Amino acid sequence: MSIVAERTPAPLTKSAFTQSVTDSLVVAKRNLIRMMRIPEMILFGVIQPVMFVVLFTYVFGGSINIPGAPAGSAQAYKDFLMAGIFAQTVTFATAGAGAGIADDMHKGLIDRFRSLPMARGAVLTGRTLADLVQTALTLVVLAVVALLIGWRTHEAIPKVLAGFALLLLLGYAFSWIGALIGLSVRTPEAATSGGLIWLFPLTFISNAFVPVDGMPPFLQHVAEWNPFSATVQAARELFGNTIEGRPVSVTGAWPMEHPVWASLIWSILIILVFRTLAVRKYRSATA
Repeated sequence: MSIVAERTPAPLTKSAFTQSVTDSLVVAKRNLIRMMRIPEMILFGVIQPVMFVVLFTYVFGGSINIPGAPAGSAQAYKDFLMAGIFAQTVTFATAGAGAGIADDMHKGLIDRFRSLPMARGAVLTGRTLADLVQTALTLVVLAVVALLIGWRTHEAIPKVLAGFALLLLLGYAFSWIGALIGLSVRTPEAATSGGLIWLFPLTFISNAFVPVDGMPPFLQHVAEWNPFSATVQAARELFGNTIEGRPVSVTGAWPMEHPVWASLIWSILIILVFRTLAVRKYRSATA
């Protein structure tokens, strides 16, 4: 009598990509739960951009003229301003991303993650995804406030949603810069300062808050090749907040003449470069 041995099937193993995605979502969920338990993090993140909207609209709005619009037109400045405020809001999330990662490093949480069988890049990816969700919530609140003060879109809903998608993509790209900063400093306070100090010149030497026309010639070139400016201009076009007949560029810069493509290229390039650097820094810092 012969005995036939039954072959037990080998256990299925996840691919590296699937494992990375699963681990990233787990870390993202952990960070979102933490944010919900500390609601003041979200509250303070919303208050600052709302203050910028109110201050720029009612303090500077009457004294800044938009070329091609009636002099002193408050509505023209509101339509001009909001894309810049939205873009500033998503990029300022960089400081929060850096501070959060620096805090995890300082408390030794990263060392605990190292002891688990998980993809190395998942810790950073999960953190940046959680920050993206928080940024999206902030944008929703900010858009409601903007509508209340008189901002309006003049394009179809799909185009408007595409404008917000480009803004969120820029915010996600900049969160990787914040991740690299958070891994490169010793304290959360240093990460916050390091995440903001370079953002102010980046956002103000741009087309976000004032027209580029009034800047010195060399700053006009800097502003129109600024990746921040490309996303702002793309959002304005998709929201229908441009002025008909007004030249899109003062210097003839390609990003201003093709802002949607330029915004996509800049954001994807930033993600590729800084995600690579951040993951490499994470591995060397925890080796």
